[in-house]
Amino acid sequence: MSDQLLIPCPQCSTVNRVAPARRADGGKCGKCGQPLFAGRPVTLTAANFDRHAAAAGLPLLVDFWAAWCGPCRMMAPVIDQAAAAFEPHLRVGKLDTEAEQALAARFNIRSIPTLALFRDGRELARIAGAMPLAQLQRWVEQSLAARP
Repeated sequence: MSDQLLIPCPQCSTVNRVAPARRADGGKCGKCGQPLFAGRPVTLTAANFDRHAAAAGLPLLVDFWAAWCGPCRMMAPVIDQAAAAFEPHLRVGKLDTEAEQALAARFNIRSIPTLALFRDGRELARIAGAMPLAQLQRWVEQSLAARP
């Protein structure tokens, strides 16, 4: 079973086992029946963050943002596009730093928007500021390639 990917459901956060060869097929959650890949960012909270960040075989790109932040609002459509472009090989999540202040403090978020890339529960890379989708894609690809 070690060759199985452990993919949390974006709706209920139940961890689902998926064969790597079947990842592109999408699949549905065994508990709630919702698609495992919906092509949109997952809302991250204290209750589900660690489950998504530690997903085996599915890196997580987190957008740390706040509603009052102008650059965060500019970045929102880019994050939506990134979720559609990266799935099913990478999950994109959004974490509201105002609603989840303890998580923002845990990751020492000092400016927003901040994007952090996680794999197997560990932070691989981080970058601050708004950027176009092409730049975000290059940064994600370089960050994942630099830390296999």
